[in-house]
Amino acid sequence: MNYLKKMKGVGKSPARPPAIEILWSWLGAFLGISAVSYAHYNLLDKNDLVMIIGSFGASAVLIYGAIKSPLAQPRNLIGGHIISAIIGVFCYQAFPELTWLAAALAVSTAIAVMLLTSTLHPPGGATALIAVIGSDKIHALGYLYTLIPVGLGAFIMLIVALLINNLSKNRRYPEFWF
Repeated sequence: MNYLKKMKGVGKSPARPPAIEILWSWLGAFLGISAVSYAHYNLLDKNDLVMIIGSFGASAVLIYGAIKSPLAQPRNLIGGHIISAIIGVFCYQAFPELTWLAAALAVSTAIAVMLLTSTLHPPGGATALIAVIGSDKIHALGYLYTLIPVGLGAFIMLIVALLINNLSKNRRYPEFWF
């Protein structure tokens, strides 16, 4: 019975942020994803490289919309993505014919290593998974996947977060670096 009581929750949902905070979050996400998308479609796509991955959408939510969250800080953004990418590529290369196993190992190991290194960034789980279930284009990158798109894309989004999140006198990013 106590087990089921835990599922009730203990409080209320947080209040909606002020409209100006929503606008700043929108602007940051728009510019951050625009910068990474521009690099993909106008610079790298011609070279058969990939620059944008789905997990960047979730990172945008954190680094532009939840800027005070420990999960949104630069150490977590960069470290979480890169660690997860390395693990995802390793798992895919170790078990290319057992995608179900490689996927499960990639995500679970990425979570464990992010926790061990204090770099927990939830989109990192998706980054590890994309390395396993991604397209042939992603698989062909091998460990380059950790640098382009993952490292470079996360770094571009971080630069935009630093610039946009600090324009408002009421916002400050980051809370910490290390």
